Amino acid sequence: MEQILIVIGVILLITAVVEIGPKVHVPSALALVVIGAVIGILPVVPAVHLDPEWILVGVLPPLLYATAVRMPAMEFRRDFGAISALSVVLVLISALVLGLFFWAVVPGISLATGVALGAIVSPTDAVATGIAKKLGVPSRVTAVLEGESLLNDASALVLLRAAVAAMAASISFGGVVLNFFYSVIVAVVIGAVIGMLNLRVRARITDPAVNTAISFTVPYLAYLPTEELGGSGLVAAVTAGLITGAGAVRHLTSRHRISDTQNWKMVEMLAEGGVFFLMGLELWGLIVDVGNEHDGVQHAVWLGMAALGVTLLVRAVYVVPLVWWLERRRRRGEALRPVLEGFTATPTVATEPEARGLRRRFSRWQWRFRFGSRRDPDLGGMTVVSPETAGRINARVTRALADIDYYDDAPIGPKEATIVVWAGLRGVVTVAAAQTLPTDTPARSLLVLTAFVVAAASLLIQGGTLSWVIRSLRLPDTAGDTRAERLRLRAEMDQTVQQVMATSDTVRDVPWLRDRIEQANREADDDEDGVGSGATFGLSNTERAQMRVVRREIIKAQRADLLRMRRQGKYSSETLSKVLSQLDAEEISLDLQGG
Repeated sequence: MEQILIVIGVILLITAVVEIGPKVHVPSALALVVIGAVIGILPVVPAVHLDPEWILVGVLPPLLYATAVRMPAMEFRRDFGAISALSVVLVLISALVLGLFFWAVVPGISLATGVALGAIVSPTDAVATGIAKKLGVPSRVTAVLEGESLLNDASALVLLRAAVAAMAASISFGGVVLNFFYSVIVAVVIGAVIGMLNLRVRARITDPAVNTAISFTVPYLAYLPTEELGGSGLVAAVTAGLITGAGAVRHLTSRHRISDTQNWKMVEMLAEGGVFFLMGLELWGLIVDVGNEHDGVQHAVWLGMAALGVTLLVRAVYVVPLVWWLERRRRRGEALRPVLEGFTATPTVATEPEARGLRRRFSRWQWRFRFGSRRDPDLGGMTVVSPETAGRINARVTRALADIDYYDDAPIGPKEATIVVWAGLRGVVTVAAAQTLPTDTPARSLLVLTAFVVAAASLLIQGGTLSWVIRSLRLPDTAGDTRAERLRLRAEMDQTVQQVMATSDTVRDVPWLRDRIEQANREADDDEDGVGSGATFGLSNTERAQMRVVRREIIKAQRADLLRMRRQGKYSSETLSKVLSQLDAEEISLDLQGG
């Protein structure tokens, strides 16, 4: 009974903090850490020792999966270079630099142990990075931070495994490299298979509750077999989530998607809040352990603060050339724009200058093997393309131009780079991973508390000042651009409505439906969250049924257009997702009306 009351109390505490935190401008994660630390100090509360398996196996797979499902696939693809550079290369560099630092300042530990602790404190946290998103960080910066936090946990944990093995002198450098690539490849393959099976199976299930219940098992179905085969279970869970998120609109019904969204939000809220609260509770137990072994916690505090400073310094130094590379890529794309804008592939032949320009953009390998074109010597060296190939090339060109517009409209300059550096928060992964250090590790309690200090200080200092940093940078207001983009998309959706009505048998048989549909569209334009239901007032049941038939035809056509636009990259994921959600809401409304 007592344990049930504790669980109920924690749930109520989390919901209260999540509700009140934004109103007083305090991130809920920070508030829960502080509250947990205060409660943990009370004499009546026993010392809490968090089992890392509960976090690494029980909490992280579903949290990373849920974040990956929401990850905009288009932005992830566009900035995959920056994301991989931050989530893999930066983790390796940070771990090595921090390893040398810990080896130099902590007596009695080996370099391998130092690198292990460096790997523990190097990755940013997917949960903690959510703080940045709620503070108005630009969408491209948010996408890069989310993508980084999705993948760098796996990089850090694989490196941690290798470092722990090196502590026992049982693995070579070559073994570390092979182990890393093996872990990632196995994880991606299994995660992709599970993600595709997830969509295929759930597409056949009609009950939304059953469908969502199955979704709760997906991250573990990806994680567990991957770990058994020696791969990274977290990468597998992320891969399954990315595939599920990208294919959900095509394979799952609107009721299934909305049910998933609401239920996963609840799970994420409780899991995230519970983990941060437990972080605070565990603080006192760590302090007691270090005090008994090292005559006080001062050493762990300054060591953790120094490690955080080194981490931020390495991150800042690394981001500078990364931003230069992104800007160089943007300029290259801008220089290529005239070539792409002046090119249109036809089902016959393309001149060699045109083909040469595209080959520069897509590389010779992609041009020949992806598009299947070839040069015909009998036609003077002109490039022959089939109708299907021409269509693929034109679609690719359209997407390339959209990518260039994206990089041009949302560049990552010095201000955005500052946010990338300062918003790289550490969190629960650091604390949980630290406790996986072998029990015979020299100065283990000191190292674990150091990792906790890094995570807590990062949340309190970086998370507590991030909103001030964003305001101080005075980033340009993009609200007007977002509004203009939504209006352009709305105009395209209105064109789709007219096309459907022009070919609809129901509208041809019942001409007055056109005026009613247009009235519903005007109502929806006036209220972006509305579905224009007022247009059905005064209609008979038969007339309502006829109107529902036409509305379903329109929703189907609009959804197909939105998916095509998503493939082409014509609009931002945020804008497309908003309209897709409105279509889902309207479809559910039609289901409730019957017919």
